[in-house]
Amino acid sequence: MKVSYDPRSDTLSVILREDVAVAVSDDEHPGVILDFDDQGNLVSLEVLDASTRVTDTRRVEYELSN
Repeated sequence: MKVSYDPRSDTLSVILREDVAVAVSDDEHPGVILDFDDQGNLVSLEVLDASTRVTDTRRVEYELSN
């Protein structure tokens, strides 16, 4: 999994599967683009205008549940 933020485009990207081609992109909800593979599995998501939608674009926390 890869998380990146581009301050020039103000876009936050979360790539769940780098080795899978995107077959369909869903931009039905304003500010969010969901990418799916040919079997309907979520591959990645993008948050547009991220600085107005997330708490802090410079910080990512990763947590494992027991």
